[in-house]
Amino acid sequence: MANKSTSEVSHGQLPKTSSTCLTEGVTAVHDFEVANYRLLDGIGVGKHVRSSNFSVGGFEWFINFFPDGRMADYAGYASVFLDRVIQQNDTHNVRTKFTLNMLEKDGEAQLTKCDEIDHVFSSAKSYWGYFRFVAKVKLKSSSQASNGSLIIRCVLTVIKEPRTKVKRNTVVVPQPNLQDQLSQMWKDGQGADVTFSVGGQLFKAHRCLLAARSLVFKAELLCSMKEKETHCVKIDDIHPEIFEALLHFIYTDSLIVDEHHREGGIAKLQHLLVASDRYGLDRLNAMCESKLSECIDVETVATTLVLAEQHHCKDLKEACVEFMAPRNVLQAVMATDGFKHLVASCPLVMKELLDMMSRSG
Repeated sequence: MANKSTSEVSHGQLPKTSSTCLTEGVTAVHDFEVANYRLLDGIGVGKHVRSSNFSVGGFEWFINFFPDGRMADYAGYASVFLDRVIQQNDTHNVRTKFTLNMLEKDGEAQLTKCDEIDHVFSSAKSYWGYFRFVAKVKLKSSSQASNGSLIIRCVLTVIKEPRTKVKRNTVVVPQPNLQDQLSQMWKDGQGADVTFSVGGQLFKAHRCLLAARSLVFKAELLCSMKEKETHCVKIDDIHPEIFEALLHFIYTDSLIVDEHHREGGIAKLQHLLVASDRYGLDRLNAMCESKLSECIDVETVATTLVLAEQHHCKDLKEACVEFMAPRNVLQAVMATDGFKHLVASCPLVMKELLDMMSRSG
């Protein structure tokens, strides 16, 4: 069986690399409870109490709380600082984001609303915080309301050094080739289970694929016991070349018609449109309609218009009527054999043309 299908060159997916800058952080919360604050009040400027060490991001930290302030200039305020434990020969610079806030013992009422601090802790400057953390007057009042206990909450994020991650996609995924495989299967006849006799030529095919693509074929090939028994379907009213083009579409979802050979190509498109309508192949029908709309000329417009009217191709019909509307074009079309066929087959279409001409005149 002759098969005129052509396959496109498949380049596949190209190898691709990409990279991403990743900046990661480790966040933890440490609550430092200060019990019996009233006994710490008056401890003296520069005197402090400290939390236990806690670990975040691979480093040790602690909180220093100065009930009477760290320096005399801030004696009316309590001070608080976050410190990093410096190990021997530790030269790391540690970038952080952290907050220090004072809460009442129950952890619900927040006495301070300090903004988040960005700070790099070094061996030379291992602490950072607030000299004016909270007024002592406010602390005394709050501690009395919470039985003398307060909580300093530290929310600390240790930011790791940014790193670049390279992603390589070296697996080349081929382009889809289902159409090529189905076309080859059709060409070879491998696994074919139905034969069509069309104008003396035999075409082998696969009934399941035909049934999947066309409800008409489904009814004829899967629902009819007679066709199952004979395995041969005779078709008398379709030209073999048109039936081959029909099967080509079913297996490849593409047209085989060469419309560059205008006269033969347009006639083939016209016949293929009729066949596609017969077998309920809507996509093929639309493809034929689109191609015919591009190929309208004086010699073929009348026969194309007849087909458009008979097979309910609204857009194609409008294109034909629009092409014929000018008086000089219509006069040329009237001299063709196709126009006689149009007058005999579609008198209502002729009436539409005449009405259009009268309005334009």
